[in-house]
Amino acid sequence: MKPISYTLKEKVWITPALYSIGAILLSLAAFYFDLYFVERLQSYIPSIFLTSVEVGQTILGILTAAMLTMTTFTFSTVLVVLTTYTSQFSPRAPENFIRSRSTKHVLGIFVASFIFNMLSLLYIREDVFDHEILTTAIGIFIVFFSIATFAYYIHFVATNVQISTLINKLIDDAEDVISQYIGLQDENYVSLTSWEPKKQRETLKAKSRGYIQFLDLVDLVKIAEKHDIQIEVLVKIGDYVYKGKPLMHIYKEDSQKLSLDEFLTVGDERTAEQDLGYAIQKIVEVAIRAISPGRQDPNTTNDILIRLGHLLGEMGHLKTDDLVLADTRNQNRIHYRFASYREILYRTFYQLSYQGRNDISVISSMTESLTVAAALAPKMRHETIWKTQLYILEGINDEALKDADWEFLQSKIDELAEMTEQRPVRLEALFED
Repeated sequence: MKPISYTLKEKVWITPALYSIGAILLSLAAFYFDLYFVERLQSYIPSIFLTSVEVGQTILGILTAAMLTMTTFTFSTVLVVLTTYTSQFSPRAPENFIRSRSTKHVLGIFVASFIFNMLSLLYIREDVFDHEILTTAIGIFIVFFSIATFAYYIHFVATNVQISTLINKLIDDAEDVISQYIGLQDENYVSLTSWEPKKQRETLKAKSRGYIQFLDLVDLVKIAEKHDIQIEVLVKIGDYVYKGKPLMHIYKEDSQKLSLDEFLTVGDERTAEQDLGYAIQKIVEVAIRAISPGRQDPNTTNDILIRLGHLLGEMGHLKTDDLVLADTRNQNRIHYRFASYREILYRTFYQLSYQGRNDISVISSMTESLTVAAALAPKMRHETIWKTQLYILEGINDEALKDADWEFLQSKIDELAEMTEQRPVRLEALFED
């Protein structure tokens, strides 16, 4: 089943809804406290916190109008930031802002403050109370807290419109996905034996169209062990499927019907929680946008490339291609086709190498990125990294580079060749034709 934490991240309205429910309960609690306890405890409550019903109605009316204005302004700020993210960074970058915990909590606090003051204004009537009330003071404290939250949110927005903050968040998202797969591919799950199922096969097909957003491999192993079955997953996280497309082959001995829909989620858009390819894609898109003809900001792209090298090095420790997961008894249960390391490198650089083919700083930064990856990845990945470097060199526009550019690039390539223990390539010979 999809974890609740993923659902909370995807559904932006859930957090404000929870705050709204809390505000309704708090307003009821404040009403009944005023109704039954304030008069008895009046001698213990500082008089400065108590107001008459008439004064309370006036203050709460002002607070309600003020919170409505502040909430409207905050929503307008969110829309401006989303427009900036889309136009300056990437069409897929806004989700990192709108789904951030700070944005959802701030919106929730403002909506809750408005609801509390509005309901309190409804509850407080002269025909109900014949004594002073405490609800007004509670409403004022909530508004003070909302103002402090608004000040924090201004700082949060000013920080998040900076590209460095966005890149750090995208890198953190990718590292979280890598950590998930490293935790999955430990010695307790990964099997080194080949996948050879011999039981009767049943095919599970997609019931709707969309992207594979979530796949619970760990629980699939447990359910496969429980029912003594084997499951071959035919799609990868991030793949687009249509209705009727085969998703899994289930190998079992009897004709029992099993529903595995709860272990796989199909949605209208890709998400980065488990989709490593999508997490990398969002980073690459920001880098490509930075060197687009309209912006010409290669330094941002170069900084991103170095960070990508670190991620690619960490990904080198993952078991790619066919992944076989075993249960607690070392029986093969799940077969999942993970993307190959070569495909990961290709998808990372194939657009960047084309867009940056005329810029020596971008070309050299791609080589530096591969050098960082080679330093962090195991030796078995070095040949693949070197082949990616040769692929990048094939796309260079040699007419756009000068002699000094060739010398600089040659030094970077020689460093990578030494790191990967490959035969160096002489650029003069490569482009002499």
